[in-house]
Amino acid sequence: MGVSKKSIYRPSNPQKYKGNVNNIICRSNWERQFCVWCDKTDAILEWGSEEFFIPYISPVDRRVHRYFPDFIIKVKESSGEVKTYVIEVKPKRETAPPTVGKKQRKTLIRESTTYAVNQAKWKAAREWCADRRIEFKIITEDELGIRTYGR
Repeated sequence: MGVSKKSIYRPSNPQKYKGNVNNIICRSNWERQFCVWCDKTDAILEWGSEEFFIPYISPVDRRVHRYFPDFIIKVKESSGEVKTYVIEVKPKRETAPPTVGKKQRKTLIRESTTYAVNQAKWKAAREWCADRRIEFKIITEDELGIRTYGR
């Protein structure tokens, strides 16, 4: 699938980037694709990648952790309205509860833990965003227009 390839992104339009323009880390090819879109799309007025955190309580240890959303973008909508979005890029399979099927016990436990932690992060993000009149969105391969095989 080629999803988890870490790289540094160098923007063509560094003036649009809010944060350290020399340290834009893409943790997957999908995040890199989203960086390119933010960088090259005129409607994106500003964008940042992992430039802030939202505290959340992990269901694993019941302690406060820091969630760094993948992106924050300021967009000029077709209506002319300027909106801010917090964006998380994730494989669709991580946005739904894991299915049991023929998985090994360790795999099911790992997937269940990942799902539970993601749900806690996203709940905190939705509340954080609502307090600031920002919209939280999860972007998957569907929105990115990526075909995945065998999934």
